[in-house]
Amino acid sequence: MQRSGRGLQRSGSKRVLDPTNGTGGGGGDDDHAAKRPRVPALASVIVEALKVDSLQKLCSSLEPILRRVVSEEVERALAKLGPARIEGRSSPKRIEGPDGTNLQLQFRSRLSLPLFTGGKVEGEQGAAIHVVLLDTNTGCVVTSGPESCAKLDVLVLEGDFNKEEDEGWTEEEFEGHIVKEREGKRPLLTGDLQVTLKEGVGTIGELIFTDNSSWIRSRKFRLGLRVASVFSEGIRVREAKTEAFTVKDHRGELYKKHYPPALKDDVWRLEKVGKDGAFHKKLNGSGIYTVEDFLRLLVRDQQRLRSILGSGMSNKMWESLVEHAKTCVLGGKHYIYYVNDSRNVGAIFNNIYEFTGLIADDQFISAENLTDNQKSMLTRW
Repeated sequence: MQRSGRGLQRSGSKRVLDPTNGTGGGGGDDDHAAKRPRVPALASVIVEALKVDSLQKLCSSLEPILRRVVSEEVERALAKLGPARIEGRSSPKRIEGPDGTNLQLQFRSRLSLPLFTGGKVEGEQGAAIHVVLLDTNTGCVVTSGPESCAKLDVLVLEGDFNKEEDEGWTEEEFEGHIVKEREGKRPLLTGDLQVTLKEGVGTIGELIFTDNSSWIRSRKFRLGLRVASVFSEGIRVREAKTEAFTVKDHRGELYKKHYPPALKDDVWRLEKVGKDGAFHKKLNGSGIYTVEDFLRLLVRDQQRLRSILGSGMSNKMWESLVEHAKTCVLGGKHYIYYVNDSRNVGAIFNNIYEFTGLIADDQFISAENLTDNQKSMLTRW
């Protein structure tokens, strides 16, 4: 296949199929193009590529609506949940009220990390952050009574508040780990600092950190929740807290990796390649500036790419780098390499020069469906 890749670069018979304009590049005048029969199967390939691009744009425009609908459905589902099960943990110690009620707040979403100052705090993959009020006697969401529609305060806690739910903690211990802003600074956390439960379920609104976590002893924060007011004497609702996390200065976001990376991203957006670091300089020195450049050389000459990075990159680092690069969304551009001027047989490559199939006898055949004879023909090119 490497011979095919080289032929792709130098052959005068190469055409580029770009779904942005629906036309192929390459030689041939308009009269000749008009006489040459179109290949239905190839046309369908291009149409499918266009559909993919259109679908991606549609999904982007629908995302805010879908998030809201999903958030509402998750709230309903959480309210109907049976006993909550937490793997690897025993049941939390109970805080007995006069009527035997045991109430505890709980986060039901994990945070999307890392967090940066000035950036919105979100759940994993951009999802909303849901919280619930549990009766720990039954493990069920409390859906009725005054507690089920309580208002909650959102707070910042020290990262070293390490007590687990099954250990329990006192109200004084919780308050002793609350973090306030540094002197002369803005409030540490801004945005929607209260959540109102509805049938025992709530969704946290927009939250933004204004300061990083490097100045406290643990160098990490947690989010905490507590009831804003007491409902009845003798009953305490145990607070909730998230896992510990680091908040970095927003300037660090300039160096953040992309998941997934884009073809036109700088190559240092990939795992194990630091901006302006040794690997970044080696790649740039060999003409590899973007993720697309990296993937093209990976397809055409993996050994050369590995040698460019040198022995300073371990095999484990190399595997992590390649795995991350391969998550890149390739788009719909394709190249065709014709064997001869008759153009009755041609090989199709995607935009990182990866072989995807053949055009033979006016039909498209994917790489997975090639016969042994067709594979043999490829090796002779």
